[in-house]
Amino acid sequence: MFNWGILSSAKIAREQLIPAIMQSETGNVSAIASRDLTRAQDVAGRFGIPHAFASYDEMLASDKVDGIYIPLPTSQHIEWSIKAAKAGKHVLCEKPISLKAEEINALVEVQKETGVLIAEAFMVYYHPQWLKVQSLIKEGAIGTLKHVQGAFSYYNRDGDNMRNKPELGGGALPDIGVYPTIVTRMVTGQEPLSVMAKVERDSDFGTDIYSTMAVEFANFDMSFYVSTQMALRQNMVFHGDEGFIEVHTPFNAGLYGFDEVTLHNQKHTEVQSFRFGGVNQYTLQVDNFVRKSRGEDVRIFDLQNSINNQKLIDAIFKSGESGSRESV
Repeated sequence: MFNWGILSSAKIAREQLIPAIMQSETGNVSAIASRDLTRAQDVAGRFGIPHAFASYDEMLASDKVDGIYIPLPTSQHIEWSIKAAKAGKHVLCEKPISLKAEEINALVEVQKETGVLIAEAFMVYYHPQWLKVQSLIKEGAIGTLKHVQGAFSYYNRDGDNMRNKPELGGGALPDIGVYPTIVTRMVTGQEPLSVMAKVERDSDFGTDIYSTMAVEFANFDMSFYVSTQMALRQNMVFHGDEGFIEVHTPFNAGLYGFDEVTLHNQKHTEVQSFRFGGVNQYTLQVDNFVRKSRGEDVRIFDLQNSINNQKLIDAIFKSGESGSRESV
């Protein structure tokens, strides 16, 4: 079994990744590290994790760990991904792996140097509902794709939350703007060409709290908005000339609602529904990661994919500042 080390006791690790690894076919959680040893011991006791470390470096030096999951604040992702890789550990780093596309090149180089696997943790990439959307578009179920529409929002004005701290990499675009972009790129196999965006920031926190954008692809257009200060909502629609596909719980599948995809015909007289009950996209993610680290031929969200996705986020920020359409 693959022995995982969890680099910090962050909420997403406690609520999603540790339980997902415990349900996986390929690995177990061997260790957890925190700058507060008592905190690490508390989480270790809760989940039956055998080793607790008082520092990240101490865990990276341990032979009890094969790979590291990093749920640290975004501003620390590149630094600790490099440190973990140079310690000989495979690295699954929470999204976004970086705040700038160009910074990811350093991870590409260290991956080549060390031979370990480094990947960004985009759990949606592994959910079968997105493979279904991909196949429906490819087989022409909606004819020619003309427009993609997306929304992702929640309300959070907690000043102590890292999502509202710019120095930690907080903001709507880094946290949730990455999701509509990745799934659209995934199911269409196309990369964005340009974007026109509006970005609003909170006057107290300084983080981006609302963005709306029009993205140009070669054969279709995309519009979506994200916000950290709007009512909770998430939805994705892929609209063609012969029908449309709606993904009802596109990102937090199983938490926000049912994992369901519906296919509507041109006149809205026929509807096909596809449901995916009992799927844990986090478990699928960690199993694929471990299998890829062993050299198996499985799908993985690789670093080039990370670079391509972050290029669009970078362009959105740039357009929001310039007020002009920007190339991706």
